[in-house]
Amino acid sequence: MALAISLFSVNLAAQVIPKSIQEGGSDADLRARKNGWTVGIAGGLLSGTYMRFVDEMASALNDGDNLRILPVVSYGAASNLDDLLYLRGIDAAVTQSDVFEYFRTQRKTANLDSRVQYIIRLPIAELHILARNEVQSLEDLRGKKVNFGPAGTGASLTGTIIFQRLGINVDQVLIDQPTALQKLQSGQVDAIARVIPKPIDFFAKIPQNSGLHLVSIPFSKTFEDFYTLGEFTKQDYPSLLQGQDRVDTIAVPAVLAVFNFSRAKNTERYVKVSRFIEYVFNRWDTFQHPPYHPKWRDINLAATVPGWTRFSVAEDQLRKMQTAQRQQQQQEPGFETSLSNQLK
Repeated sequence: MALAISLFSVNLAAQVIPKSIQEGGSDADLRARKNGWTVGIAGGLLSGTYMRFVDEMASALNDGDNLRILPVVSYGAASNLDDLLYLRGIDAAVTQSDVFEYFRTQRKTANLDSRVQYIIRLPIAELHILARNEVQSLEDLRGKKVNFGPAGTGASLTGTIIFQRLGINVDQVLIDQPTALQKLQSGQVDAIARVIPKPIDFFAKIPQNSGLHLVSIPFSKTFEDFYTLGEFTKQDYPSLLQGQDRVDTIAVPAVLAVFNFSRAKNTERYVKVSRFIEYVFNRWDTFQHPPYHPKWRDINLAATVPGWTRFSVAEDQLRKMQTAQRQQQQQEPGFETSLSNQLK
C-alpha cells in the first residue's frame, strides 16, 4: 500500500495541475483562471477523426492555467463554421473548404473572407458511399433513400453537392449513422454517405459477406474546384471493395479555422487564440509520434488553402519554424527530421 501511494504521488506530481485547483481562491479568482486561457474548439461527431484530432490537441497542449483546450463535440464540419461565427465559447473549429465556399456564395455570409481564416490545413476527408451490393454506381441510387447523417455534418453538405452536380436526385435522409447502418442492412435505407478521413472503424469493422460495399465515385472536372481525387484500398477497408484493389472517390480538404481577431489585438480572445497557435507550432513534434493519430504526419504545415487566408499569428509562427529549420540545416548539412518534412 505504501508503494502504491508513493507511485500515485509521483504520477500526480508529474502532471500539470492547474493553480486554480492547487491554491483555490475566491469565486472571482477561480472564474478568471478557468476562463482566461481556455480555448474552445468545435471538432465534430464524437466518432469522427477530426474530433480525435481536437481531443489529441488537448492532450498535447494543455498546460494547467497557462492554456486549456476544451474539445467540443458538434454536429460536424458544416455546423462548425456556423458555431465559429455565432456560438459563444467557440474560438476555433474544424471545417471544410466547400463549407466555406457554400457560406460565401450561397448563404452570402457578409465579409466571410476577412472574418474566418485558417491556422493549418488538415488531412483530406474522403466521401464514403456505402450501399448494398446491387448498387454498382451512384446512378443506381437515383430516387433511392440516402442517409447523409444529421444536418450539419460534412456529408449533409458535401454529399448533397456531389449528387446535385451529377444530376442525381435522391431521397435525402438525415439521421445518425449507426441507426442508418441498421436501416441499410434491413433495406429501409439504400445507402449511407459520410465525409471523414479514412480509415474509420465505422466502416472497417463491417464484416466480410455483409452484402455491403463502397461505391466508386469517378473524379472529373465537375469537382476540381473544391475537391480532389481520393481512393479506398484493401488496406483501408478489406471487406468493402468487392475484390477490387482500389475504389475511387471524392475527397475534400479540411482546415483548422479560427475567427479573425486581428483587428482587435488588445482583446482577450485574440491573446488566448494567439497563445494556442504558438503552442501548436512549438509542440508540433509531439503529434508526429504514437500514440497520436498517424494522420498528423500527413499534414504539411506550409500547405495553403485556395480561397482562404492564413491567420497572421499562424503565418508568423510558420516563418519562425522555417527560419529555425534553415539555420539548423546550415549548421548540420546532413540534418533531417520529421519536422523538415512538414515544411517542404
